[in-house]
Amino acid sequence: MRSEMRDQVWAGAPWQAQVAARVQTRVRVRVRDRFGSALTASVSVLFFEAVIGSIVFCVWMETQEVPALGYNLFNIFFLFVMGLIGVAAGAVGAVLLSVAVVMPLVAVAGRLGRTVSGRDVWWWIPLLAAAGGTLPGLVAASMVPAGFPENVSSGLIGWFTGAAALGVPALVVRRLVLPDRPRVSGIAMFGRVALYGTLGVVVTGALAGAALYAGIGYEPPLLTAERLAGTWSDGNGGRITFTADGKVTADGVKTFGFGDGRHDAGQPCTGAGTWVHHPGDGSWTQNVRVSVDACEGSPGPWEVFGTPEHPKLYVLVGDPDAWDLYILEPDDQPREEPVRD
Repeated sequence: MRSEMRDQVWAGAPWQAQVAARVQTRVRVRVRDRFGSALTASVSVLFFEAVIGSIVFCVWMETQEVPALGYNLFNIFFLFVMGLIGVAAGAVGAVLLSVAVVMPLVAVAGRLGRTVSGRDVWWWIPLLAAAGGTLPGLVAASMVPAGFPENVSSGLIGWFTGAAALGVPALVVRRLVLPDRPRVSGIAMFGRVALYGTLGVVVTGALAGAALYAGIGYEPPLLTAERLAGTWSDGNGGRITFTADGKVTADGVKTFGFGDGRHDAGQPCTGAGTWVHHPGDGSWTQNVRVSVDACEGSPGPWEVFGTPEHPKLYVLVGDPDAWDLYILEPDDQPREEPVRD
C-alpha cells in the first residue's frame, strides 16, 4: 500500500524530482547495507591517523625547550599502562566519532551535492570538514597563553588537524558507498586500510627519524665558565652570583631536600662559597656545583637548559617523578619563565 502511494506521488511529480527521490532512496539503502564496511573503514583510518599524529607530536616535542628529566622503571611502566589505556579509549572514541560525525558528514555532503550541484560531488566533504575543524582550531588557539602570533599559528594547526582527521575517513567512506563501486566486506576493507595505513606510518616514522638525525631536536646550550659568570635570579628575590675566580655569593637562593615537594618549599641560602662548572660529555650532562658552608645543604647541582641567547639553570625539587623545577635566569636579561610564588 505504501509503495503504491509513493508511486502515485512520483507519477504526479516532475521527472527531476522523481529522479532525485529515487537516487536519495538508493543512497540510503546503499549506506545502510554497507554500514559495517563503512564503519570499519572509518575507524581504521582514524586509528592510523592517530598513530601518524602521535609520531608527529613526538617529533614536535623533541624540538621543544625542555630540561633533561630522567625516566625510571616506574615512569616507563606507567607510560606503557597509559598507552594501553589510550589505545582502548582511542578505539571507543574512533567508533563514536565515526558514527556521530563521519557518517553524518558523508550523508550531509551527499545531500548538499545533489541539492546544489545536481549530483554527488566529493569536494563537499573537505568543505564540511574544514568547517568542522573550526572548533579544534579555537580550542588550540585558546590553550596558548603567549598571544599573537603564537595563538594564531596554533589555531591554524588545530584547524588543519581537525579538518584532516574528519575529511580523510569521510572521503574513504564516500568512495566505498558510491553506486558504481562493488560491495567490499569489512575484513577486506580493513586489510586495504591497514596496508596503506602501515605504509603511511612507516614513511612518517622514516621521515621523523631522518629529521631527528639531522638535528632538529632540542639541545641545551653548551655553557662555559665565562658565560656562567654573573648574577642569576629566581625572580622571587633569590640570587646567586658566580665570579670568574670560582667564588660564589648566595642571597636568598633556595636549597631543597627530598621532602620538599614544591618549588616554594626549601630553605633560603645566604652566604659565600665556591662553584665549579663540570662540562660533562656534552650539553645534556653539564652541570654547575655550588658549595656554601653557611647553608643547610648545597644549592644545586644546577643543570642547564634554555637557549644560547637565554640560558637557564634548574634543579629538580623533591621527588624526581614530580618534575617540579626551581629555575634561575641571568639577572641582566628579561625573564622568560613565569615567576611562581
